[in-house]
Amino acid sequence: MKRPGDFRIVNHSVPRADGVAKVTGRAMYTSDIELDGMTWAKVLRSPFAHARIVSIDTAAARQSPGVLDVITGTDLASLRPYYGHAVKDHPILAIDKVRFIGEPVAAVVAEDDLSAEEALQLIEVEYEELPSVMEVDASLAPEAPLIHDEAYTEGAFRGFKDGRQASGNVCQYVKVKWGDAAAAFASAAHVVENEFHFPMAYAYAMEAYVAIADYSKKGLTVYSSAQHPFMVRHDLADIFDLPLNAVRMIIPYVGGGYGSKSYTKIEPIAAVCSWRTGRPVKLRLSIDEAFLTTRGDDARVRIRTACDAEGKFLARQATIHLNTGAYAENSPLVCAKAANRIIGPYLIPNVDIDCYAVYTNTVPASSYRGFGSTQVTFPAESQNEELADLIGVDPFEFRMRNLAQRGEVIYPGLRPIDADVPGDLRQIESKFEEWGAVQEGRGRAVGCSASDAGSHPVTSAMIHVYSDGSVSVLSGATEIGQGSHTVLAQIAAEEMGVPMSKVRVVGGDTAITPFERSTGASRTTTLMGRAVLEACREAIAQLMSFAAEALGVAQSALIEECGGVRHGDTQWSWGEVIEKHFKHKDTSIIGRAYLRQTGDLKLMPPFWEIGVVGTEISVDQETGKIRLERLMTVGDVGLAINPAAAEGQDLGAATMGIGVGLFEELIYDGQQLTNGSLLEYRVPRFSDLAPDIHMTLAQNQDGSGPYGAKGGGEGSLNPIPACLANALYRATGARVRRLPLTPERVWRALQERPKV
Repeated sequence: MKRPGDFRIVNHSVPRADGVAKVTGRAMYTSDIELDGMTWAKVLRSPFAHARIVSIDTAAARQSPGVLDVITGTDLASLRPYYGHAVKDHPILAIDKVRFIGEPVAAVVAEDDLSAEEALQLIEVEYEELPSVMEVDASLAPEAPLIHDEAYTEGAFRGFKDGRQASGNVCQYVKVKWGDAAAAFASAAHVVENEFHFPMAYAYAMEAYVAIADYSKKGLTVYSSAQHPFMVRHDLADIFDLPLNAVRMIIPYVGGGYGSKSYTKIEPIAAVCSWRTGRPVKLRLSIDEAFLTTRGDDARVRIRTACDAEGKFLARQATIHLNTGAYAENSPLVCAKAANRIIGPYLIPNVDIDCYAVYTNTVPASSYRGFGSTQVTFPAESQNEELADLIGVDPFEFRMRNLAQRGEVIYPGLRPIDADVPGDLRQIESKFEEWGAVQEGRGRAVGCSASDAGSHPVTSAMIHVYSDGSVSVLSGATEIGQGSHTVLAQIAAEEMGVPMSKVRVVGGDTAITPFERSTGASRTTTLMGRAVLEACREAIAQLMSFAAEALGVAQSALIEECGGVRHGDTQWSWGEVIEKHFKHKDTSIIGRAYLRQTGDLKLMPPFWEIGVVGTEISVDQETGKIRLERLMTVGDVGLAINPAAAEGQDLGAATMGIGVGLFEELIYDGQQLTNGSLLEYRVPRFSDLAPDIHMTLAQNQDGSGPYGAKGGGEGSLNPIPACLANALYRATGARVRRLPLTPERVWRALQERPKV
């Protein structure tokens, strides 16, 4: 009998899945799919950040060659034209007014994309421009124009229970408080207080947004590059007042997401175009249009932290303002997570946090890898370093005095820490010692973070075991390049005792696969992986019962072996058991598993995602340019079911941290986004990566997932920007509290640093 912890299969290859069925051949990505009679949609976008729509003249566009229909917001009155999983504030096409430059105002459906593009130029829109607010302070001012003056209902998947703040331009307000922070600050030996700024960033997935919708009397089928197909299904069913079984979401391989493909994006536009024309419609955005679809929340954080004379934390107080943009999207939950995650993996007895998600007339903000943690780990870890300097304690020692040990509670009411964070930090310290003394002109720093990851543990999976010994895994998780299909196949192969070549993962189709809440929050290996494992074990329980019946013995007399069962000299594979039970060829059984918030998953979060990294940089003091020389990450994943994939996720996360730390920032000049393009938005290149990279995996089997696994893929992103800023201070004495650390920003800080 196998036991939990006996897991052995690692780094096995898996055959590429067949992809999504289409009319002509096989497809890998949504863009590859072609349907009979397919037409194309193009979107007309607003040139104003905030304006009333006075009139839209579509007559000339409708007469343009190849055009089937032109659709505006007023054409959708018979539907429920607003969507949003957190707040239903987002119109499919602008209704009455526009709220950011780039908002979809009209859609053209034509026989080909060129005809649709040409027809866009013939649409005439008259606008009455309204005062706009592009930044948080302007939006919060007493005289600020209201971006939303309607009352909206909450969406079905907010993700947390707090009520929505509905006054003025505040989209969401979250309060986190315990202890008596005011008293702690009054009695503290040391207090530091600063303001930090995190940039507006774009996730930059290789594949832009694509959706193909096919509306008919039978219902609605949508092919999409979506991370959360079941959430999108809900929004579409609500818009058209359809039962869930009449909406089918099919998700081929997705060319990257990083949060940007979370929840509903362009699917409603494609769907209403198909609904109006009775033809399949493809809507494919350009990269420039993708920049105008979603982004990460930029943040201003005013934070102060107190400690006693020995360097033990006493209190943390912070006011966080997130620039949410024109629509709520997922920013209410980002707001809640930022308020939670500013604590870090530390024991802080007194906490008082206020977090606001604020509407502005900018591109809507939503999920972005790190999900609120990146925004607040930068100020928190920068301030921790400042406190360590203030009391004259080594940064490692300062953190060790305050880190939570395994099993200690950092946030009242949430799951205790399920990781050895001090042990992770010691690995960084050992590597620093191995690197030796820091060269002149260089600086080193360490950073830590803790994220309440995993989202709500609502997950289901099915395992199909066939009489020829092959196995299918039916999973609602989306393969977005993170390798989840490989990991799920490994788990099924391990449990059923079959080679990987006999396992097929069937995913990305809401008509076939059981419900999965989302593909995000680093949850797939932990929760879907656990559901697959439990489904396998339910299948094995059925097979053991079948074998006992066929042999005419008590089930307790059987011995479960790898891939089958034995009784005395009789050995049967699982496939043979199935054949003997049904007495027929090509038969199969199904194992099922349903996870919910109960048992060992009752306490939230399902697991803590830990980030522990170390960096060494050099600084050109004449230009202010920072170069990353060395990087170390500790991926605390419980168990790396596929070590190569886990390391790849860790390095990818760290690379995104380097991006927002050194280069990435969406810049508005007045109302206009000036660098929303491939050429002008700077992301890390291979030459920007450290020549010396050391990655290690902490595998203490302390997670709630299969074999003690837990999620990874975001942790190493979160501390990187703070690590870079702290290393800059170590190298030069210049403290920068606004990201990214561009050469100009660093150069100015070098000129303004205190004279020694």
